[in-house]
Amino acid sequence: AMAQPPALTEWDLEGFCARHGVPARLHPLDVPTPTVPDAAKAVGTEPARIVKSLVFMAREEPLLVVAAGESRVSYPALATVLGVSRKQLRFATPDEALLITGFRVGAMPPFGHRVELPTWLDALTVPETGSVFAGGGGVSALLELDAAVLHEVTGGRRVPLTRADEA
Repeated sequence: AMAQPPALTEWDLEGFCARHGVPARLHPLDVPTPTVPDAAKAVGTEPARIVKSLVFMAREEPLLVVAAGESRVSYPALATVLGVSRKQLRFATPDEALLITGFRVGAMPPFGHRVELPTWLDALTVPETGSVFAGGGGVSALLELDAAVLHEVTGGRRVPLTRADEA
């Protein structure tokens, strides 16, 4: 097997922002924030302002979905948007996500990955304005940026991808 390069960290993400002039602020945290409520509490915001970046595989090609709060991505909705069958769509494993993006699951930022991923933003949950907090590249960091900047930097397309009632 190929040797896995070392994981990227919050410093790599900060470097990406600096190189590309992305106005974003890294918040180092005292504690890891594995869940959306934990993250919201750590930075003093509501869960709806926490955006999670999720790696999916469609026909074995990676893509990124950004959704906010405690929403769940609807596989049928995503498959339809991508023009693939539900069977051709799956969630990337943590190892795959790390290999593809360079970042660990639980610290996944919305950009700054090893490769640029086609990105979809959930129109139902991702705010269009105001501050949002995304994965900061390290398990004890969050990235604060304006929602408009998130849209611009990811080049993400806004589509409805979540269902609040899917537990």
